[in-house]
Amino acid sequence: MTGVERIDAAFAAAGSEGRAALMPYLMGGFPSDDASAAIAAAYAEAGADLVELGIPFSDPLADGPVIHLAATRALAAGATLESVLEVGGVIADRVPVVAMVYANMVLARGPEEVAARFAEAGLAGAIVPDLPPEEAGALREALNRHGLALVPLVAPTTPGPRRREICAGAQGFVYLVSDTRTTGERDDLPSELADLVAATKADATVPVAVGFGIGTVDQAAAVGRIADGVIVGSRLVRAADEAGDRAEAAIAVAEFIAGARAAMSRPTVG
Repeated sequence: MTGVERIDAAFAAAGSEGRAALMPYLMGGFPSDDASAAIAAAYAEAGADLVELGIPFSDPLADGPVIHLAATRALAAGATLESVLEVGGVIADRVPVVAMVYANMVLARGPEEVAARFAEAGLAGAIVPDLPPEEAGALREALNRHGLALVPLVAPTTPGPRRREICAGAQGFVYLVSDTRTTGERDDLPSELADLVAATKADATVPVAVGFGIGTVDQAAAVGRIADGVIVGSRLVRAADEAGDRAEAAIAVAEFIAGARAAMSRPTVG
């Protein structure tokens, strides 16, 4: 199966069980290469349907303080594109892994090299939050040659006509940013999120997954009732940071994933 087909299959499998797909975020190389590999394995074993693999970058403009600090520490510890892709490869044959990479890294290596390395590592696609659709053609073509998806993002501030244009060319799934702030846990979900999800689903021919701000099991379940996928990031990176060692980190993230998946699987009452 191609990466695009694997993403499709993951969402379809979750949908056949009457729930949204659960997609935890992993900062590659954090707290260390070995620890992030253990966390990746814990994600797969605990029931993740897909995994978003963060490639650390020095200026991650979409990320809040928790993920930003994790990226800084991963880089200081020596994380590289190659070492992070090795982490993704630990689980790439079990769940689709989608890289979250910033445009500067793609430009530095070149779209073809990046696409080839992602394919060699067994990844299924890529998310590039700071790459406008108008400038994404070369990377999209390179990824497509290897059967990988370039996943687009839509924000609350995206005008309707532009959202429809983005959704029309979407591959894999549409990453819907829940609000205009950077990544991070929130006390409450935006009140307008349900309307935004409905509008995006109406425009898209692929699943719509929501990320940014989902930090509790209950929030994951609530988003899962309106979206096709739920992406959880900062909450899990924080859990890994607060753990005493890699074994404790794996246990902590697995407990959250298992709890979120169970909550997302429960039928709505009333």
